[in-house]
Amino acid sequence: MVSQQRFPLNIVFSLTKGELEQVFNLLFVFKQSLRNTGIKLSQIPFLRWSLCLLCLIVGTGFEQGIAGDSWAQFRGPTGQGIALDSKVPVEFSETKNVTWKTEIPGKGWSSPVIHEGQLWVTTAVASDPFGAVLSLQAIGVDLSSGRLQHQVELFRLPSPIKIHEDNSYASPTPVVDAEAVYCHFGTFGTAAISRKTGKVLWKNDELKIEHQGGPGSSLIQYKDFLIVTCDGADFQYVAALDKKTGNIAWKQERTAPLRENPITHRSFATPLIWKQPAGDLLISPGADQVHAYDPLTGKEHWHVRYTGFSNVPAPVSDEKQVYVCTGFFEPILAAIRPGGTGDVTQSHVNWSYNRSVTTVPSPIIVNGQIFTVNEGGILTCLDCQTGKVVRKRRFVGKYSASPVLVNGLLYFCSEEGKVTVLEPNDKLDIVKVNRLLGSIKASPAVVGNALYIRSDSHLYRIEETVKESESDDQN
Repeated sequence: MVSQQRFPLNIVFSLTKGELEQVFNLLFVFKQSLRNTGIKLSQIPFLRWSLCLLCLIVGTGFEQGIAGDSWAQFRGPTGQGIALDSKVPVEFSETKNVTWKTEIPGKGWSSPVIHEGQLWVTTAVASDPFGAVLSLQAIGVDLSSGRLQHQVELFRLPSPIKIHEDNSYASPTPVVDAEAVYCHFGTFGTAAISRKTGKVLWKNDELKIEHQGGPGSSLIQYKDFLIVTCDGADFQYVAALDKKTGNIAWKQERTAPLRENPITHRSFATPLIWKQPAGDLLISPGADQVHAYDPLTGKEHWHVRYTGFSNVPAPVSDEKQVYVCTGFFEPILAAIRPGGTGDVTQSHVNWSYNRSVTTVPSPIIVNGQIFTVNEGGILTCLDCQTGKVVRKRRFVGKYSASPVLVNGLLYFCSEEGKVTVLEPNDKLDIVKVNRLLGSIKASPAVVGNALYIRSDSHLYRIEETVKESESDDQN
């Protein structure tokens, strides 16, 4: 008989947010391990109730203190655009359910990141209409009021090189934590700023490559590291920076061979941390190859070959597979299972799909199905396990932003300012089409019950608002 023991609540409630996040990650891995061994939690009563209680505490985040008030990197806490416990409006416009709208100086397609009452984006501000000198800046916004709190110049480009017309000099999304916001501008440099004071803590401009189109890959964080993806026409590598100092902790060159033409060496994808029972994997798509690295050391575990470059979509994953878009030339969505060493192209690709595959917006997974929208607005839903098409439909407009899943509904933002709310059912029913002014290329952020959208000129906080007349009627 298993003896009854008390769960040490005093220890749990003394943990910091960062420590709770680590516990939550360990629980996820432990759950995966049990599933692989066939052991059920019901066979371990004390452990079952302990895990349930701990999951409840960590999952709610002390009244949303972990996930509820933080969208710390591109596509949120998991890097996959998921906000399950939030409830944002289905219907909104310039005049409905907008708590505030704030003009952002300059131009940038980086997505908002949010932590403990602050929102940050990056931007590039031109000194004159011709852009002879560019100021690369971080913008800090008060989450409650929308008021600009910080405008910090990080790098100055006296003669900026030409970039692709669809891109900006401030496209990579920052990372934010309790202490700092970390801003990345590709080859132009990376910097850390104090969240409280706006003081620049460090700068690093060592990671030089030839983008030939401008920066695109966003930072992601892993423990005390910032993972930086550098896939240029000249050099291709992945590096980790120490969050405290900005120094390079490790640097790993791509190993698979590339084609002769340097233009096919470029990539702009943001990597993903894939949590596995055997250890976390850094899934990093590049030109003609995707690699699985050890995020602590940069050591390569395996890679898969394909024909594609200028990749933009970030990978997504479930428990069994990671899903990678291969970029331009021969766009494919591939499902890859973990394991193996070296080149596992022939052994570990479970399926691939090559019709209307996205080359810009990232996919999203909902209930065992993977959804993609390509730049032309073709929405495709595939079964995750088989790669079979479940259903397709077409949106009107062009798409660059990655979708988010909020309270069971998908939100797709078009470059024309339309936000389509879709129910991910077998019919792909459109619930509502909303319209905002301006163009949307940045991916939305979700914190609490608010949706944050960046257009080419403004930031929006969208949430259910009570009109003054309605409030008076209730009193």
